[in-house]
Amino acid sequence: MIAITLQRQKCIGCNYCVELCPELFRMSKKDGKSVLLKSVDKKGFYTVRVNDLFSDSSKAAAEACPVKIISIR
Repeated sequence: MIAITLQRQKCIGCNYCVELCPELFRMSKKDGKSVLLKSVDKKGFYTVRVNDLFSDSSKAAAEACPVKIISIR
């Protein structure tokens, strides 16, 4: 299992995460920021645990993020 964390408030809405990992990320129609699907919010840090099936695409999304707000553990 891996844990993916998104600092949503700092998102600039570039859409790279959605393009690289559409299974886990969507863009909000309300504010144009990224949403980490099925995540839990803890003080602005949205976290979800997923199996290793998404490890390559989620790592690619984290590396492509220009503001570096996605972390993988």
